Amino acid sequence: MKKILFIVLFLCGIFCCQAQTNRVIVGAEQTEEYFPILKNKRIAIFSNHTGMVGDKHLLDVLIENKQNVVAIFSPEHGFRGNADAGEHVSSSVDKKTGVPILSLYDGKAGKPSEASVRKFDLLIVDIQDVGLRFYTYYISMAKLMDACAEYGRKVLILDRPNPNGHYVDGPILDMKYKSGVGWLPIPIVHGMTLGELALMINGERWLPASRTCDVTVIPCKNYTHQTMYKLPIAPSPNLPNMKSIYLYPSTCYFEATPVSLGRGTSLPFQIYGHPNMTGYAYSFTPRSVPGAKNPPQLNKLCHGVNLSGLSDEEIWKKGIDLSYVIDAYRNLNMGDHFFRPFFELLVGTDYVRKAIEQGKSADEIKAMWKEDVEKFKVQRKPYLIYN
Repeated sequence: MKKILFIVLFLCGIFCCQAQTNRVIVGAEQTEEYFPILKNKRIAIFSNHTGMVGDKHLLDVLIENKQNVVAIFSPEHGFRGNADAGEHVSSSVDKKTGVPILSLYDGKAGKPSEASVRKFDLLIVDIQDVGLRFYTYYISMAKLMDACAEYGRKVLILDRPNPNGHYVDGPILDMKYKSGVGWLPIPIVHGMTLGELALMINGERWLPASRTCDVTVIPCKNYTHQTMYKLPIAPSPNLPNMKSIYLYPSTCYFEATPVSLGRGTSLPFQIYGHPNMTGYAYSFTPRSVPGAKNPPQLNKLCHGVNLSGLSDEEIWKKGIDLSYVIDAYRNLNMGDHFFRPFFELLVGTDYVRKAIEQGKSADEIKAMWKEDVEKFKVQRKPYLIYN
């Protein structure tokens, strides 16, 4: 009996060690790799509530280790990650540490001023992205890279996995639709980490005036593009769980229509509906909640579809699935009143709306951007850090 118990404990020990060995270790955890780079530097960080090192925020780790942090740049949703999408976020001071917070979402261009950049020698980027062209964190990073390139500052990226990093899908952005929800000529689902994307921005000379930035990336360990990484912290208020993150590439387009995609409910980006949609058994009522103070169809009973019961595998297999938007478009029968101009900014091209209006299916439309996907996979290959 003792011998069996010993074997069981021994095997448990092996499996525990193996699990620990295979655990994804994000860039921020590898302090031994980047602390030497920070020596005698005035440091700024671009981060938010997702910039955790174990149970501590990167900011606290740096200050505990006597690093000279002089500024924090905060993205959409603010440093604490609780502001609404697109909400004006004022600059302030971090109450815990006294470090100034400089908002990149204060209603200005999003690129820091020369005075702000002159305050630091090195910028650390540590933020959890979700790998989509219309998710704005990478745009803030690119604008910071541009400012650092312009004024001779270094950028250190503490990389984190991309939860949608296992595939590439969607049309490449037509740059006439460049905007605050699409800044680079990349597909909607680009399948890259922020570290890889930063290398591509440099390599393809995508910064204004073809500037390049002095970038160092601390890669994740035990991560590949087939690693199904579950985020330990919700990256923004309306992406509360992995189901919402996986459905986001298919449901975000409702932002450019009168249809609710579940903001103001417990299932944002996982349901869709409208008061005038008919023939559906499912219904919901959007309410004013933190992170969605004034959601579309506020306090109105909406009828529609609940996608939260789909398995992750079903969602991954389909990739971007326009059938939900097409379903609502056909059901409401509103013609030109269904789509707003914001739709082109999200989808990044003008042919998708036309194809939906012409009655094409989701699969037919997806076939139209297949060439873009293959072209981008070849283009990005030199910049991939992970298998």
